[in-house]
Amino acid sequence: MRNYSSVTEFILLGISHSEGLGSMLFVLFLVFYVFALLGNLLIFLTILASPNLHTPMYFFLGNLAVFDIFFPSVNSPKMMDYLVGQRHTISYQGCASQVFFYHTLGGTECFLYAVMAYDRFVAICYPMRYTIIMNHKVCTCLTVGTWLWGFAHGSILTFLIFRLTYCGPNEVDSFFCDIPVVLSLACADTSLARTVSFTNIGVVALVCFLLILMSYTRIVISILKIRSSEGRCRAFSTCSAHLTSIILVYGPVILVYLRPASSPWLDSVVQVFNNVVTPSFNPLIYTLRNKEVKLALKKMLTQVAHPASQV
Repeated sequence: MRNYSSVTEFILLGISHSEGLGSMLFVLFLVFYVFALLGNLLIFLTILASPNLHTPMYFFLGNLAVFDIFFPSVNSPKMMDYLVGQRHTISYQGCASQVFFYHTLGGTECFLYAVMAYDRFVAICYPMRYTIIMNHKVCTCLTVGTWLWGFAHGSILTFLIFRLTYCGPNEVDSFFCDIPVVLSLACADTSLARTVSFTNIGVVALVCFLLILMSYTRIVISILKIRSSEGRCRAFSTCSAHLTSIILVYGPVILVYLRPASSPWLDSVVQVFNNVVTPSFNPLIYTLRNKEVKLALKKMLTQVAHPASQV
């Protein structure tokens, strides 16, 4: 019988061919991370403090802002810790936690974008019944459902990956733990885990994408029926920010998880972009093209800067 020595920690190797760029990458990641935290916190507080933004669309946007605070916080601190040369290791439990929270939040994000697409579909295709269909109870149930489905998605993947034996190599070819790089270190047969994880991620991404596609197909058909060009432009502008975010989210998913062959270097670069850069873009995407949010943000900042004048 062969003796196995279980791995208790993993060594993070970072991104290959990035030697000598540690300080520059650290500053870059820190800027994006701080911008993501402050930008999304500002959006969330603006929606919370503005009664005119207490509508279903902004309720879901507030949830997205909360997500974009949590998501980069899963891996960014460890990445920056690595770049300043403090610790290049992560415990077995820490690695499992990264995989769990990364995919729980990733699954939640996919479901949330599908819900936001449905919200836009109801608003544009059934404007007279919008507040009745998207009432507070429905919005709450849809939001709770996205987080629960995300939790189930992350739990299944984490169980599949960490039920395997890790007994020898422990060098993770990335800044953080994720399925492709961790599975390559297993001492057991990974075919089942690879197949199920590929299927699970593929099904979640595909189902959400099809729901989004169905919603936007109906939206486009309804917009084309609008006679005035001004009305069509207004309808398209309400969807443009959401569509931009969807492209930024689904691009990395396809590149990393749904390709037949894995490239550690490309996977690391794309995941770093997905972890740090994308969450920092959403505050810009949803404020620069949204007059209501810009006005509410300006009003809130004015009240903070000149509290006496509001008395």
